[in-house]
Amino acid sequence: MAVTRTAGIVGGGHTRWGSREATYKDLIQEAGKATFDSVPDMGPEDIEGLFVGSVQPERFAFQTHVAPLVAELLGIDVDAMIARTELACASGQAALRYAWLAIAAGQLDVALVLGVEKMNPPGGHMPEAQASMTNVMDREFDGVNGLNAPPYFAMVAQRHMYEYGTTREQLALVSAKNKRHAAHNEFAQFQDEVTVEEVLESYPLSPPLCLYDCSGITDGAAGLVLMSEEKAREVTDEAAWITGSGQACFASNSVNNLPSMSGWPQATTAAEKAYDQAGVTDPLRELDVAEIHDCFSISEIVEYEDLGWVEKGEGGRFVEDGRSALDGDIAVNPRGGLLGCGHPLGATGVSQALEIYDQFRGDVPAERRVPDPETGLIHNLSGSASVHSVMILRA
Repeated sequence: MAVTRTAGIVGGGHTRWGSREATYKDLIQEAGKATFDSVPDMGPEDIEGLFVGSVQPERFAFQTHVAPLVAELLGIDVDAMIARTELACASGQAALRYAWLAIAAGQLDVALVLGVEKMNPPGGHMPEAQASMTNVMDREFDGVNGLNAPPYFAMVAQRHMYEYGTTREQLALVSAKNKRHAAHNEFAQFQDEVTVEEVLESYPLSPPLCLYDCSGITDGAAGLVLMSEEKAREVTDEAAWITGSGQACFASNSVNNLPSMSGWPQATTAAEKAYDQAGVTDPLRELDVAEIHDCFSISEIVEYEDLGWVEKGEGGRFVEDGRSALDGDIAVNPRGGLLGCGHPLGATGVSQALEIYDQFRGDVPAERRVPDPETGLIHNLSGSASVHSVMILRA
């Protein structure tokens, strides 16, 4: 895919994530204000295109047609392009990708990307939230068999452990690492460090996964401002330039049609496309920081492998040897990942990209700062890991 113009992230903003009293509209306005405040001398009147990542507002917030709603709440008169994107857990990255492509194609110069989710219903009715989450899988075939996210990822963990000898302790290392980072992230849902032993002893949810192996059901929003290179250089010399992107889905959505239960070749294809476009020939050496989709602890281990960093079966050893630590081969999930920050579906990919931008500028607490990063990656899987999305950014 040829990209004719470069686009860069020049600012972004975040709400606090968690189980919030704030409404869907409140979250939009919080993130919108924070995003506009991050770019000096820019306001709603400068936005030409608006892209909103949001998964199930019809169920979670009883609201559809949400992109115009965002425009109204933020005072934006869109005169070029407006859309909501829905790709389950990758909805935020999809919105970012479409904004980037619109700028690359010359359709606009300035875009706002906003991801938002209100997943905790008023009164804390968790069964309602869980019933809605079943929609992300194939509800007719997988849902009736109890295959929402935890049981599916538990099966992936079981199979990976069977085939490659991955251990329960290696899974727990992923969670402990990411929650340690989240403890230094003011926007994260979970801000308490946990030990490996505490992960192992947490409530058994879907064996071998325990409570601390699973990301939270989360309210939150995040925003980004994208500009063409010409525009971006007028406002900053610290943009995060998007240099490559890839996606893959191998004719599968329901669990029974997935190509593997211990790996995701779709992730490999998506990553290879993104690497090729960005000119990355040796990701293990060239990537400095990565925000990858640790919705469950096993996910991060499989992604080490299928993003092309290590051979199949070596993911557990990768985290055990500290190679995904802040001072490791690639600093993975320094914002705390989904395990630490929570996972408001449509906002996660936007937050990941904002983290890479902030890491490039060194605008993160020292306790989770990556030393002088120049190249970053964001990754999302969606549904039953049937779709994978990868994006490369450079300082």
